[in-house]
Amino acid sequence: MTFQEENPSGISKADIIVGIPSYNEAGGIAHTTEQAALGLKENFSQMASVIINCDNTSTDGTGQAFMNAESHGIPKISIATPRGIRGKGNNLKNLFRKVLDMDAKAAIVVEANLRSISPVWIRNLGEPLFKDFAFVSPLYVRHKYDGTITNNIAYPLSRCLYGRRVRQPIGGDCGLSSQMAGIFLKSPLWDEDVSQFGIDIWMSTLAVNEGLPVCQAFLGKPKISTTKPKDPALDMGPMFRHMVVTLFNLMNAFTNKWTTTKWSKPTAIFGVGISDVEAPPALKVSKDRLYMKFREGFNTHWDVYRTLFSSENLQKIREIASLDLDHFEMPVPVWARILFDCAIGYRRKILDRSRLLEVLIPLHYGMTLSFVNKTEGMSHHQAEEFLEDLCLVFEQSKPYLIYRWDQ
Repeated sequence: MTFQEENPSGISKADIIVGIPSYNEAGGIAHTTEQAALGLKENFSQMASVIINCDNTSTDGTGQAFMNAESHGIPKISIATPRGIRGKGNNLKNLFRKVLDMDAKAAIVVEANLRSISPVWIRNLGEPLFKDFAFVSPLYVRHKYDGTITNNIAYPLSRCLYGRRVRQPIGGDCGLSSQMAGIFLKSPLWDEDVSQFGIDIWMSTLAVNEGLPVCQAFLGKPKISTTKPKDPALDMGPMFRHMVVTLFNLMNAFTNKWTTTKWSKPTAIFGVGISDVEAPPALKVSKDRLYMKFREGFNTHWDVYRTLFSSENLQKIREIASLDLDHFEMPVPVWARILFDCAIGYRRKILDRSRLLEVLIPLHYGMTLSFVNKTEGMSHHQAEEFLEDLCLVFEQSKPYLIYRWDQ
């Protein structure tokens, strides 16, 4: 895939690149660009640096807003996919190409709509790349009910499978070495879901499985974008589908690795101890809507459940569905086996894959409600400890997955 390029400074080489993927982010990209420029100037002044906007040919003037943004002397390049080609993954694939073409040593990816980004983000995502780390995953302070797809699926399942505790495997921001960019470009595992929102779990999973050094960067401030925090009871967007499909596809690709991985180990954290730590913004959760969506899914998909889930899981789901809202609880071992059964069903093509995702979404709402009921009175730190215990249950339940995987 070719891309259109605007390079007014004629930059052909750089040591470090900040890439900003975007589509119709004219309202937020200038702030992200300026903070990225300050981060480069304050922390990497001895290196040749450039900021690249990787766009999907936005229709709202994003490219112009980027080129007009204050960059404190740091040169800028704008590249765009051909008209009609969308997807964050496609934008990042173009960035990987630029990293290699410009012979850069490192690249940092930050999203275009960030309100909370500061120069510290650039430092903490970038410095480990010059200390032999190949991939840097972000570590944010988040509200306990923000990122339910991460908390319910991406983190516990990827940790259980591949044995690395990477807390935000679909965080959206990251750092990568030129070696990692080359691996991403050459991977045969690229598909349409990866070219969209599947890219984040794809990068995290490949980085862990390549055996190169991986760390996390603590960013201090919570991740706040130009869009309001989303009630987890609202409808799932395309990100859910792209992420889950990519995660399940990678389970097939890396079967030999995860079936021989027994327990997880911590992943190094860079930037712990920085003083600029803020509490995340409030987030309202509609428990009534979560309960309603779980119940609707149970009533609609029961016949499909009988095809997809083990008899033990079926009985547990039936018992859970009999609970009222205030006493609603989905035991973590049951949720782990539900996800395992869905991954197995996806592998065996028991259902049309889009139908399988329709079945999973209401159960995800149920798990979210269960998590809310369990942690309502907990502090952020206590909720994190609860989530760590949840992940341990996934690891303890893994023999069930391995036993059924090739049955």
